[in-house]
Amino acid sequence: MIKSHPAQNLLRNYVAGDLNSASALVVATHVDMCPHCQRHCRAIEAELSAEVFQNSAQLGDSDMQLMLDAIFSSESATEQRPLTAETNHDGMISLEGKRFKLPRSLARQQARIGPWNKMIGNMWRASLSLGTEEVANLIYMGQHCSVPEHTHRGSELQVVINGTFSDEYGQYSDGDLLLLDGTHKHTPHTNDEDCLILAVMDAPLHFTSGISRLLNPFSNLFFR
Repeated sequence: MIKSHPAQNLLRNYVAGDLNSASALVVATHVDMCPHCQRHCRAIEAELSAEVFQNSAQLGDSDMQLMLDAIFSSESATEQRPLTAETNHDGMISLEGKRFKLPRSLARQQARIGPWNKMIGNMWRASLSLGTEEVANLIYMGQHCSVPEHTHRGSELQVVINGTFSDEYGQYSDGDLLLLDGTHKHTPHTNDEDCLILAVMDAPLHFTSGISRLLNPFSNLFFR
């Protein structure tokens, strides 16, 4: 059962379209996996729709036409963006002899997933370019894998796609979403089960313990 969900303001910003593309993809992936947040999204959509209709009743005809023109112009621009070649993919990815089923929102972006690169220990990363400067990362942690103790110079938003990992705050499994910042210091690790995560960071990690601190000058290369 999913136990870690986005805060109400984050979910509202997602429904309202106020998140950047990378963060929106992480939240959308969680929502795909979470019936609880699907219900919340429908309620927020209804609330936002009611606000739009209430505001539109106060607009004159010319203002209403301008608003409609902006909406249809935005939809047209969206339709013209490059589409993911879904026909060439099956919504599955393979790594280390294991196949993972991607949630719907992430599967739509499968053609944008780059090659897998080995990081520290039994950890792999594949970047997912969203056509802008925004980049999300698929992170694979094999069994008995550990990330050195670190905190966050900015914020990190991540969702577990498959598997389980733990840290000082608890254990996280399929669908769990975490928002981490400089107030969190932890050592994520896996035990007898591997883990696939989708994550986006707005700044590199900051390693805080022992020899791992020597990685800090290079953390932008490995963890962003």
